[in-house]
Amino acid sequence: MISAIEEVTGRIAPPDEQAELQAAIRLNSLTKPPGSLGRLEALAVRLAGISKKAQPSYGTRTVVVMAADHGVCCEGISAFPQEVTVQMAYNFLTGGAAVNVLARQAGASVQFVDIGINAELEHPELINRKVRPGTGNMAAGPAMSREEALQAVLVGVNVAREAVKNGTEIFITGEMGIGNTTASAAILCALEGILPEVAVGRGTGIDNERLLHKIEVVARALRVNSPNPADPLDVLAKVGGLEIAGLAGLILGAAALRVPVILDGFISGAAALVAKAIAPESTAYMIASHVSNEQGHKLMLERLGLEALLDLGLRLGEGTGGVLSLHLIDAVSRIMTEMATFESAGVSGAEGK
Repeated sequence: MISAIEEVTGRIAPPDEQAELQAAIRLNSLTKPPGSLGRLEALAVRLAGISKKAQPSYGTRTVVVMAADHGVCCEGISAFPQEVTVQMAYNFLTGGAAVNVLARQAGASVQFVDIGINAELEHPELINRKVRPGTGNMAAGPAMSREEALQAVLVGVNVAREAVKNGTEIFITGEMGIGNTTASAAILCALEGILPEVAVGRGTGIDNERLLHKIEVVARALRVNSPNPADPLDVLAKVGGLEIAGLAGLILGAAALRVPVILDGFISGAAALVAKAIAPESTAYMIASHVSNEQGHKLMLERLGLEALLDLGLRLGEGTGGVLSLHLIDAVSRIMTEMATFESAGVSGAEGK
């Protein structure tokens, strides 16, 4: 399985510099002062390099919601009980979750993947790729075996491949799993050497007393497992989550296929850190949609070298912030394809000095 991951990462190429240059030239020829669209112009150049097209557009967009349960929930780290994961799963599958609503507005489809829910689901829209029914309690031992972590990453790779085969041109990362902010904080601590009190946030809205307990649980998980920061699969296996591993694989699979991936919030950030640790070149294909209100997310983005498009105080997850940023990507695409140039509009350009 390791060779399978290496086969994927070996196909991640750098962005296309020629397409980036053509996009920059195009932007400077449009009827506006140079650089006046700010970070939208930088986004246009990045997307051109990713897609090898000076004027890319993304008609088929897919939100991949990876869902799994976490054994660490038995430590009382969440405001919600673990059974909410499976209850919310059916809400996603019937189109009633926030990300479903926002995806419909943005013209995106939602794929719901059971990669580790601690229940047996049946629904015609369900993508069943269960590796195991939830992780173990990472505060008492490893969350999963190394082989299971590898398998979950490869699930994500294959979901990306299948979606691209069916026409997907851009991905949005989504997730569902009570307890996954705890695992994400532990991954941030393990990979980046961050203290638990800095990495751990309030998740679903816990009070101060439970927050202190959650910090202690993460510290205990790190102490019990001693994850190796130089080995991202070891970190995933010991303190990660199945949906986090799946999203890491999705990012790697998309990057190998030159498809951009819009990252959502804190859990997606943890998956992105794992993907970066496995293949640093994959960060070129990541677009940070927003800064989560979850403590530690800003640190994640700094370590990834990414600047978020939006800052709306979101902390819902699911892929909601990622879907909202699609509207900015659509705006960039339309600017690049529909806006007049100085030449075509007969407008005098800026004079050189």
